[in-house]
Amino acid sequence: MDSILKNLGEFKPGSVWLVGAGPGDPGLLTLYAVEGLRQADVLVYDALVGKEILALTGPHCVLEYAGKRGGKPSAKQKDITERLVTLAKQGKRVLRLKGGDPYIFGRGGEEALTLEKNNIPFRVIPAVSSGVGGLAFAGIPLTHRTANSAATFLTGHDAAGEVPSVQWEHIAKGSPVIVVYMGVRHIRKISERLINHGREKSEPVAIIADATLPTQKVLITTLEKASDDLEKSDLKPPALIVIGKVVDLSDKLDWYMKELSQK
Repeated sequence: MDSILKNLGEFKPGSVWLVGAGPGDPGLLTLYAVEGLRQADVLVYDALVGKEILALTGPHCVLEYAGKRGGKPSAKQKDITERLVTLAKQGKRVLRLKGGDPYIFGRGGEEALTLEKNNIPFRVIPAVSSGVGGLAFAGIPLTHRTANSAATFLTGHDAAGEVPSVQWEHIAKGSPVIVVYMGVRHIRKISERLINHGREKSEPVAIIADATLPTQKVLITTLEKASDDLEKSDLKPPALIVIGKVVDLSDKLDWYMKELSQK
């Protein structure tokens, strides 16, 4: 293992690594992410990064929290990005650790563009997105030969916090599986839009909270009942919403929750 890590590339002073932490389980970190955590001088991390992952940093690494949570006082994206530039110009090896994958609803592209504009060397380390790993841990294949040959990733809110202005008719009619990130607050409106554009009210839906963690919870419901069932449950955001027939497979493929129930 050590020989592999040594050949992953040097984390140079004055540079920034934009690293995905994955959906939560430390075992899903990439080798690049682990090596970056070991070498970093400063770690700028998001709200969804767990303590076990933070503990992988070196003894002299400075940890700076930069989490953003909906409805709560949070660091502004502009301030976070400027902080990365400032630290890099001080000659630090800066690791920007983001939940999930940096380039999938993670605003990693915005941070990378600012680094490029300021001539800061950077590297992007992709990761397992919750829209892939979270489904796998809930027993739901993102694609399945007898169910779907396409899937859509969708954010549950736009920059203003409202339901995104997308082509709901085309998504409803064209995508057999829809994975919604950060959509709990607008789940009723999202469900209504999809139903109004032709999705069946009885279509299966899964809502996954704390995906890949020992505290993971999964609510299986339908498109019509999703909002009401969520309100009655004890699931709290952030959570992932999966819409489509592949959800029905969770009854047979739910290996992770079965493991947790045996502990």
